[in-house]
Amino acid sequence: MQTIERIRRDIFGLKQSEFAEIAGTSQGTVSRWESGESCPGLDQLQQIRTAAVERGLPWDDALFFDASLPAPKSEAA
Repeated sequence: MQTIERIRRDIFGLKQSEFAEIAGTSQGTVSRWESGESCPGLDQLQQIRTAAVERGLPWDDALFFDASLPAPKSEAA
């Protein structure tokens, strides 16, 4: 499951169309985010975050980051 889908289902508990209204986009775009075809832009991420905070939902900005990705390798000086 994509991160954005977990946020929509587990935190907001909304349908794609309802979540799309919060993010200022269409249901089809949310579907593409969830399938991995595209990603939300910074404006949409900010709208989602703001909506969660305004609704008093549990929120941590780390939700937007995939913890399973390896840390970047530091370059030798």
